[in-house]
Amino acid sequence: MRAHLAEILVDQYDLNEDALAEALRLRQDKGGRIGDILVQQNNISEKQLLEALSIQYDLPYWPKVPLETAESEFTDKIPIQFLKKYIMVPLEYHNPITAADCGLAPLNSDDSDKQIAPAGFVIAINDPLNFHALDDLVRLMELTDFKLVLAERETVLSAINLQYDLRRDSAQQLVQDMEENSSDIISEIEETADLLDDTSEAPIIKLVNHIISQSIKARASDIHIEPYQHSFTVRYRVDGILYDLLTPPKWIQPALISRIKVMAKMNIAEKRLPQDGRFEVKVGDQNIDLRVSTIPTSFGERVVLRLLNKSGSLLELPDLGFSPARLKLIQKLVTSPNGIILVTGPTGSGKTTTLYAILQSINKPNINIITIEDPVEYQIKGISQIQVNPKIDLTFARGLRSIVRQDPDVILIGEIRDMETAGIAVQSALTGHLVFSTLHTNDSASAITRLVDMGVEPFLISSSVLAVAAQRLVRVLCNNCKKVYQPSSIYLKSIGVAPDHFDKSQIYKAVGCERCITTGYKGRQGIFEIMLMDEHLKSLILETFDSNRIKNEAVKQKMISLRQDGIEKVLEGTTTMEEVLRVTQK
Repeated sequence: MRAHLAEILVDQYDLNEDALAEALRLRQDKGGRIGDILVQQNNISEKQLLEALSIQYDLPYWPKVPLETAESEFTDKIPIQFLKKYIMVPLEYHNPITAADCGLAPLNSDDSDKQIAPAGFVIAINDPLNFHALDDLVRLMELTDFKLVLAERETVLSAINLQYDLRRDSAQQLVQDMEENSSDIISEIEETADLLDDTSEAPIIKLVNHIISQSIKARASDIHIEPYQHSFTVRYRVDGILYDLLTPPKWIQPALISRIKVMAKMNIAEKRLPQDGRFEVKVGDQNIDLRVSTIPTSFGERVVLRLLNKSGSLLELPDLGFSPARLKLIQKLVTSPNGIILVTGPTGSGKTTTLYAILQSINKPNINIITIEDPVEYQIKGISQIQVNPKIDLTFARGLRSIVRQDPDVILIGEIRDMETAGIAVQSALTGHLVFSTLHTNDSASAITRLVDMGVEPFLISSSVLAVAAQRLVRVLCNNCKKVYQPSSIYLKSIGVAPDHFDKSQIYKAVGCERCITTGYKGRQGIFEIMLMDEHLKSLILETFDSNRIKNEAVKQKMISLRQDGIEKVLEGTTTMEEVLRVTQK
């Protein structure tokens, strides 16, 4: 016999009897469903309601609906209004669904690969009592076999939006259509003074929308629009590597760039000077902040769009790729009462992400944290963040002088660029503040040389710097298609690795499949080199600031280099030797 929803909520989720009585009274007065009323009254969460319904109706509850591998053929048969009205979405999968795919197990747990649904159709619904609408959906799609699952309202709506967005013609198809109707489109563009006056059906607007949505779907961090003499290319950067997306005909270039400049509220008439702008878009449940930069070149304006996903949660320290021993070391360092901790690496190596993860780990009500950044990439609750603004002379140094007077416990400086900023950072560390910052150097030892070059005295460096962490990002192998292989001993010797190092481990190579857009990799992880400033190094810095001697001494003190950490990731099956060599080559 099926249990009542109220009984399940009381027994399993400790629902207050008074809250239940109030909900029953409201249902009697105004109608509605008891579960919905309890959620509206904040007595239970939507997740708890769905878990209770899962027990009541013996239906699985999925915290996440996997969309990356889902097909959207149904969009031609079912109106989007119908699905949104009844909060349900049909999805087709060519591969079985695992526990990790739908948020029922962490990626690195033993249960992550457990199969919970075979390949085929899955219908995600928010309300199991909408059975009439469900019957209509099954009949319209002519389904005979499918799995029914419960999912949260926003999750289902996001899936609906994304599938109908993907149904639209691809960017390549749009370009092809535009080529066929080029004379009509050129006359349209010439007649329209302001591209904002175009309707959303205008080909240029549709093309820009598709370029952005395809880039977001591919997890791109940047979109590049590069003009050449007789052509122009649209490329996107995924996991640090640029890939070609489109090569439209040259005549589309001015209208495409003008459309982007209009969206970013930039001056479309000014084509001789560099400009910066920004705008926001929403795709499904993702809010994307796009920062736009244009520069004039010989063959037209070159545009780069930086994509920042504001909906994605910030990474925690354990997610960055630290080995257990190094994670313990970092967690100990970031609780120091004072001193400087530097993170070094080239542009795009994930320094800011690491610093944000560190701040998240120490962000407590009893600690005053203030940052000065250029730019502020993500807002962190409970932390005061200052944006550098050179136009009004708000530089790192000037902002830092003011921060020190705000009684901070922890200070984050986006980057140490000059002697003034370095000097204030050192003085702050010596007067009881914990300071985090970044430097653009190739390894951890070079950070000391750079500080001395800026004019910081070696004795101040040895007194204030606690540790220097150098980092790079390596691409993570796609779990769906990676393949075991045995590298030749000649190859291993040529890169300075002993062949017996790999005897007891499986090494993988990248292959490529649909899930990883045929790259063989999906996502990135950090490799790290942490130079702890012990007594030996402090004494050496007072004698010399030669980065090679400093590094050799650090290695003697058992510092693991970037390449060694990378090789550990290869042995774990996380990445490939080629990836480690790519990011650690001298």
